[in-house]
Amino acid sequence: MKKNGKSIGLAVFSVLFLVLLDQWTKYLAVAKLAEGPFVIWDGVFELHYSINEGAAFGILQQKQALFVVLTMVVILCVCWFYLFRIPQSRRYRPLNILCVTLMAGAIGNLIDRVRQGYVVDFLYFKLINFPIFNVADCYVTFSVALLILLLLFYYKEDDLEGIL
Repeated sequence: MKKNGKSIGLAVFSVLFLVLLDQWTKYLAVAKLAEGPFVIWDGVFELHYSINEGAAFGILQQKQALFVVLTMVVILCVCWFYLFRIPQSRRYRPLNILCVTLMAGAIGNLIDRVRQGYVVDFLYFKLINFPIFNVADCYVTFSVALLILLLLFYYKEDDLEGIL
């Protein structure tokens, strides 16, 4: 079952909404957290303004051109899978949604890299001293984690035959 204009329109709207949400939260982080962190749950969760010129956990610092190219490749591949490989049927709805959230996360951080040369991070789990991250990172992490679970426990080989 091929995608129709309505489902593509909904996907585009969803990606735009999620990207705007990500960009809005980063704007608020820049505007409100410059003076210092905001404690939400003492010793557990805080908001900290941070810039990240690298990838996850700050690796590969100052390789923005590489990240921009890789992100564009990922976005194009996800779009291609969404439009031409993943059926529109109910069984594949989780994969279609994951394509939307993955694209939104990639685009959200891509905007920062192209516009500023770095990504704004602000979510910090102090309890486990987890590296500071942002909403777009949540989209990407959620998408990849759920994709792994779906591939391991939900979809069978026959389900993926026409997709991969």
